[in-house]
Amino acid sequence: MSAASADALAPAGLPEEPGLTAARADHRVVLGLVEAGARVLDVGCGDGSLLALLRDRRGVDGRGIELSREGVNACLAHGLPVIQGDADTDLADYPDDAFDYVILSQTIQATRHPKVVLEHLLRIGRRAIVSFPNFGHWRVRAELMVRGRMPVTEYLPDTWYETPNIHHCTIRDFVGLCHLVGARIERASALDAAGEPMRFALPWWIWNLVGAQGVFLLRRG
Repeated sequence: MSAASADALAPAGLPEEPGLTAARADHRVVLGLVEAGARVLDVGCGDGSLLALLRDRRGVDGRGIELSREGVNACLAHGLPVIQGDADTDLADYPDDAFDYVILSQTIQATRHPKVVLEHLLRIGRRAIVSFPNFGHWRVRAELMVRGRMPVTEYLPDTWYETPNIHHCTIRDFVGLCHLVGARIERASALDAAGEPMRFALPWWIWNLVGAQGVFLLRRG
């Protein structure tokens, strides 16, 4: 289904597997989207928690790229093959179709050129998985409208002067970007403030209002 024509999508739910309660909500959704044994690149992989989850639960051939030296060291300490790199500059070095999935988890809003980064994800991988905090959530809107201040929430935890986020976007903004780059949306999910996927196929504007996070499975159009 193309982003241009999609008014609603059946949500990507959480996998029914034991022992996942400690995993981050968006990580559990991503786990349900990745096939066993796939080649995976996790861009902005942080401490490697998602990569480790995919390795342990799906047996993926996983690689990671992480900007911070602390994150790289944490990954290496857990036996994860991760290199230090910048999504804005280093993705251009990867060949086409090098991976089955390229994942950008809670990172696109911190990149300098989100459109270019998304285009590289779709070029490098057969599919791309992108998750991000939704700046259109009603609590964010209320914070701006009522208090007149940049919001601090569970999914946007940093103050405006400390946040790494430089391109806040909403779910509808991201759908528009998918349309712009010609990406096809295969699966999508909005997670509520409790981290639970919304269980019904709803119009984008409702997801945009009540979804605290978005998770999208994409492929080239």
